[in-house]
Amino acid sequence: MKMKKKVTGIGGVFFKTKDPEKMKNWYSKNLGLVTNEYGSVFEFRHSDEPMNKAYLNWSPMKEDTKYFQPSTKEFMINYRVENLEELKLELEKEGVKVMDNIESYEYGKFLHIMDPDGNKIELWEPIDPSFTRLYEGKTTK
Repeated sequence: MKMKKKVTGIGGVFFKTKDPEKMKNWYSKNLGLVTNEYGSVFEFRHSDEPMNKAYLNWSPMKEDTKYFQPSTKEFMINYRVENLEELKLELEKEGVKVMDNIESYEYGKFLHIMDPDGNKIELWEPIDPSFTRLYEGKTTK
């Protein structure tokens, strides 16, 4: 039986930079991003459930971050997904390189995989109400 949905949207864009603070300040001043210690949280609405808020993270990270390893790329994309446990099983069956175990936090579950070009990908099954509690009134819209 195939899963109904896999990726439901972009959950975040992470990239390396020499000076994350300078980058956050530049984007805030020149492009109006509302920034926090991690970057910026973009708020949007679910297309299937427009009353529900959803979030995307934009995060400049120090150029020596180990978070992208073993990828040597300058960026990492986070995809919003449904049913991460089921998806992990499907990916393993397909021979996709799964980098770690699912980790759970108050704002969702995470898993990392590698694509054929060596890009590390973060899969996120979000718990959006946690972001609403953490960032209400402090998001980029």
